[in-house]
Formats: sequence, structure tokens, C-alpha cells
Amino acid sequence: MIRLFRQPIVRWLILMGACELLLLAASLNLATYIRFAPSPDDLAASTQTLTARAVMFAAVIFLGMAALGEYRSTLRMSWRGQIARHAIAFILGGLTLVVGYYVIPQAYVGRGVLGMALLIAFVATATFRGLFMRLVEMESLKRRVVVLGAGQRAAQIHNRMRRRSDRRGFCLVGYLQGLNETVMVPENLLLTRDESLAQLARREHLNEIVVGVDDRRGSLPMDDLLACRQLGVQITDLTTFVEREAGRVQLTMLDPSWLVFSGGFNASPLAVFLKRAFDIAASVAIALLCWPIMLGVVLAIRVESGRGQPIFYRQERVGEHGRPFWLYKFRSMRADAEMDGIARWAKSNDDRVTRVGRICRKLRFDELPQLWNVVRGDMSIVGPRPERPQFVSDLETKIRYYNLRHSIKPGLAGWAQLSYPYGASEEDAAEKLKYDLFYVKNHNLFLDMVILIETVEVVLFGRGAR
Repeated sequence: MIRLFRQPIVRWLILMGACELLLLAASLNLATYIRFAPSPDDLAASTQTLTARAVMFAAVIFLGMAALGEYRSTLRMSWRGQIARHAIAFILGGLTLVVGYYVIPQAYVGRGVLGMALLIAFVATATFRGLFMRLVEMESLKRRVVVLGAGQRAAQIHNRMRRRSDRRGFCLVGYLQGLNETVMVPENLLLTRDESLAQLARREHLNEIVVGVDDRRGSLPMDDLLACRQLGVQITDLTTFVEREAGRVQLTMLDPSWLVFSGGFNASPLAVFLKRAFDIAASVAIALLCWPIMLGVVLAIRVESGRGQPIFYRQERVGEHGRPFWLYKFRSMRADAEMDGIARWAKSNDDRVTRVGRICRKLRFDELPQLWNVVRGDMSIVGPRPERPQFVSDLETKIRYYNLRHSIKPGLAGWAQLSYPYGASEEDAAEKLKYDLFYVKNHNLFLDMVILIETVEVVLFGRGAR
């Protein structure tokens, strides 16, 4: 695990991404040589700017793969699903290249070369990825981890991170029971305490010890932990471990001292300026790209609802530091959906949604007017989704730390939207808060760009829409 722009990035993901970029660039080179090999003059002319064209080809296809979530360490899918996702990424990247060649004619490589390069790159990257992921799953190549603790807190690793995809970054050697702890992990994972931690670390070649005892007061073997640190073994708090490996903050493990001392919550003037500049630039770019879609939505709503019916919908939401603001959307429900003034969660197959609205909500087109909220400064491009005041006042009394999600501006896209389905209940709100808190703690420009790119997948597949 290394950090890039303060974000923890799994080493094998960086290695896989770098190798696939090289494969993509090599594919265009190979396709060019195959296509023009019979004609040395044409081959010489085509290879003059081949490096720049190969870089453009590799970068665009790489972004298409990233947009489809192929570089998420916790991606869970069958091999058929992975191939389908890979194919969609190449289709998306290929269409983007066609548009790019239209805008920059000098970069054009020819239909034959492009088609051949896409085919070669698809086969090469799919084969490489399949072999590479088999290598990643090998236990001998993972970080070896022991959990100090075997009670309620430690058991959450077993209960909530039991899938193979959740443990791609580490191999769990076992649990060590803390003093006066009731064992709540499987007996076969319990390690004996007949030797010191340092001796265990040497014997098991440990890379990390995760401290997850139920009660730390006077129960931590500090001398043993210090000896392990001198051996190069990383000592990590359980909450930090779950945050790093799962991309969420586990509420049941949370305490105020961890929030205070664990880092994050970057609100320096430079960070605020960069985020605001990114918001303005991204909202203008999205508006320029999507204005035909917005015009089409306006016409569709007018045709379906008739003259005199509202096109836009305005609703009060809670923003930064709890300040209310008016959020704008294309109207996707009947005009009388909440005539009684009672706020309701949206349901699956909600009968209040119009036919045009159902399509707009599926593709997220109804959210596009919120670009105006971003320009006004009410919202950010990326952040926790804003909730209605009625829901917020109720959730703050029921869910601990819920108000922390209002320490930054709400967003059009968010980490929780990528990581969790649509939230339409108090239980869903509590689960989404785990991901919102991860973003609030760790947000920066790099993470914003990653989320914005991966939001393409949410729009394409309509994931979480209601």
C-alpha cells in the first residue's frame, strides 16, 4: 500500500494499470506495423508521430476502463461479467477516440489501424488481467496480518470482510485473544499466546498487526508492540485498517479520539481553492457537453405534461454546515406528488414518477440542473448527496456522527453513490454514512477526479436509480 496525493493506493493496482497502459500503447504500434508492413513508404510516414498517437490511444482506453470501475480493488464479478464490462469499456473508449480524431484530425490513425488496435488491445489486456488477478489472489504474495483481539470489535473483520475480494490486499493469519475478552471469532482462526508477539512476527513473517481489542485500558502489550515495530512490522488501529481496506468508516468502531487524531479533514485555503476551481471547470465542461440532452429533456417533459406544467422542480436541501439551500432538478414526478407536504423516501417503481421522469432518473438526467447549484456555490461536483431537512433532523437524532457529512458541500456525485445502492431508509442512510465519512475525511482533487470518472459506470448501468 502506497499513498498517491494522500490517497492509499494498492501496489498491485498501480502495477496492473502501468502494465495495461504499456500493452495498450504497444497494441497501436503493432497494428500500425501489421497494416503498413507491405508498404515501407507508408510505414515510414505512419511511424513519424506514432508515439504521440499511441499515448493518446492508451490514455483514452485506460480512462474508459477506469470509468467502468475496472481499477477498483473490491470489484466483485464473474469472469463473464468482467469480459462484458471490459468490452463496454473498449466500446466507450473507441467512440471517444472517433470523436477525438474528428476534433484533432492530425491524430487520426485510420479505420483499419484503429479497429485492429482495439481488437489486439482487448485480447491482450483481457488475457493479462485474467493472469494477473490469479497472481494477486495467491496468498503467498499478500501482506500477512494478525489481529490483536478476538472479541466483538475484531470479529467485524470476519463478519464484514469475509469475501475474497475484500481480502485481496492481505492474508489474515489469525486472531490473538486480548485480556478478559470473550472470543467471538471462529476457533480455527484463534492463535495461541505461548510466545511473544515479536517471536510470532518472525515465525509467521508478519507485515502488519491490527489492534482490535475491545478494551485498550491497561490491556495492550506495548513492549511487545514496540519490539514488533523495530522489526519493521506495521501497527495499525482496527478502524484505520477497515477504512483503508474497505473504503469506508465503520460506525460501530468509531470514537471521537480516532476522528481527532487519525488525520484527514483537509480544509486548507489551497485545498478549498483547488476544489472550487475544479467545480467551476467541471460544471462548465459538463454543461457544454450535455446541453443537447438538457434541451431534449425539457422538450420531452413539455410534450408529456403539456403547457402550464412546470419543467423544473425546486426542493429545499441541507448544505455545508447545515445551511439550507434550494436544489434544482428536472421534474421527474407528478406535479402533485407531495401536495400534502409530507416528505417521503423514493420507492422502487414509485407510482409518482412520470414516464419521462423514469428514464431521466435511470440515466441521472434529472440531476443536470444542479450544475447551477454548483456554479452558485451551494454544491460541489463531488461530495455527499444533500438530504431534505425533514430527513436530516430525524437522522441526526438516530445515527451518531451523521452531522459530520455536512462539514463540506454536498455533491452531484459521491463516493457513497459508487459504493452503495440507492438509499431509501434509515438503515440505508447509516450504511451510506460510512462511505460519506470516508470521503469527508480523505477528499482531495485526485479522489474527486477518480469519483467523477467512475460515475460514468453509474450513469451507463443506471445503478442505484429509482
